[in-house]
Amino acid sequence: MTVPPSRSVTPRRSRVSAGLLMYRVRDGTLEVFIARPGGPWFPNRDHDFWTIPKGEVESGESLLDAAVREFQEEVGIVPSGPYLELGSIRQKGGKTVHAWAFAGEWDGQPIRSNMIRIEWPPGSGVISPWPEIESASFFSLGLARERMKVAQQPLLDRLTSALQSKVD
Repeated sequence: MTVPPSRSVTPRRSRVSAGLLMYRVRDGTLEVFIARPGGPWFPNRDHDFWTIPKGEVESGESLLDAAVREFQEEVGIVPSGPYLELGSIRQKGGKTVHAWAFAGEWDGQPIRSNMIRIEWPPGSGVISPWPEIESASFFSLGLARERMKVAQQPLLDRLTSALQSKVD
């Protein structure tokens, strides 16, 4: 396709992401660490909005390397394996998310997320920095399921199955 010089084409965003689901067992209860996206959209939305820390895979990068990099960029925690492969899911918008889980801890300190630049309101020409991730926390599976994007909830079931297989 030839693009006239006066127009620009925005590159299509990647349809593949990779992420990590950190977990721990506290007082016999499995808890998972999920994140609430930052930005100006949906400031009061709390259900079907939280996500595993994840992001786009860069050219030449392995899926697991991308997941580790994105986790660290989005929440400021350096993850360490071993990693349990959780497979992939397809989100409502068509994006495929590949995921792994790992056992980890968080000291409760505020997360350190990378910043993204967003024009808000749309069409205003005003560009402002926003944290890619606004907050993150450990939740029991039940509470995580209430907050997490519906399309990502099968990752919770896969984590539970994988951990059960390790015990059996």
